[in-house]
Amino acid sequence: WYEESLDGRLAPQGRRDMEQLARRMAARFPALFAARRRLALASSSKHRCLQSGAAFRRGLGPTLDFGGDEVEVEVNDSLMRFFDHCAKFVALVEENDAAMCQVNAFKQGPEMKKVLEKVASALCLPVEELNADLVQVAFLTCSYELAIKNVTSPWCSLFSEEDAKVLEYLNDLKQYWKRGYGYDINSRSSCILFQDIFQHLDKAVEESKSSKPISSPLIVQVGHAETLQPLLALMGYFKDDEPLLADNYARHAQRKFRSGRIVPYAANLVFVLYHCDHVNASQEEYQVQLLLNEQLMAFHHSNETISTYADLKEYYKDLLENCHFKEECELPKVNITAVDEL
Repeated sequence: WYEESLDGRLAPQGRRDMEQLARRMAARFPALFAARRRLALASSSKHRCLQSGAAFRRGLGPTLDFGGDEVEVEVNDSLMRFFDHCAKFVALVEENDAAMCQVNAFKQGPEMKKVLEKVASALCLPVEELNADLVQVAFLTCSYELAIKNVTSPWCSLFSEEDAKVLEYLNDLKQYWKRGYGYDINSRSSCILFQDIFQHLDKAVEESKSSKPISSPLIVQVGHAETLQPLLALMGYFKDDEPLLADNYARHAQRKFRSGRIVPYAANLVFVLYHCDHVNASQEEYQVQLLLNEQLMAFHHSNETISTYADLKEYYKDLLENCHFKEECELPKVNITAVDEL
């Protein structure tokens, strides 16, 4: 059923997920999604992102008049695909095989070897004919059929729960070293998006203080798991005490960094800015909440799920003022090996 033409396209289940997400958001924040409120929609240029944005808009239904049915979608790859525009990341991580040494080592390690032997035995194949990449394809086929078609694929019968945990770790290792805490540039390259979010919040605060209508009360930006994972790492979320390595699988059984939970299908991160009338001090007038996949997240600086906007900006002051995309992403001039630089 998986044809070439489906590659990179949004699956019907993905469209349904985005429409339902929009409905739940509108139910949760009725004042924000009220009629005649302006919706600003930005997306990556990838077809599935544009389709996701359109599905989200559709989910809000015809009753919401966002200036006609067709909201203008602004394609903005410099924000939604910042990783493509970061020369240092592309050269030293994306296109550098040495950067994935932990991933490659795990593929050859004892946990993966055990899975290979079991799968080879189930398929009555000599183990030499299999490798970690082929086994991963079988596992992904099982998970895609479950997610997209809600059927249990015959490929699933090859794997036990323990095998699935090993293959999940293999994927997490890749995400960790390519999009997470593995290398600083992974997350530092997202500061352009982080700062953009705060510029929108700043503008809303300014307009509110001068009693102007909020020009962009609702901003929806559609990107990729690869957009969200580095941003969450930049903010310090899901960081384990020790890095994910090829040889510490057993110690990471209870790890925080699980990409399947952090960036599942239709993953979403929401910054909610509140204007509070009845407060004791002026700095409490503007407060913020953060939701990841529709669950409230505690802020690092307070361990609370609500923060004054002033406190949040103070906590991330260094990132807001001193993380400059252009400088962060410049390739080092001197000729040093890639791994040294990382």
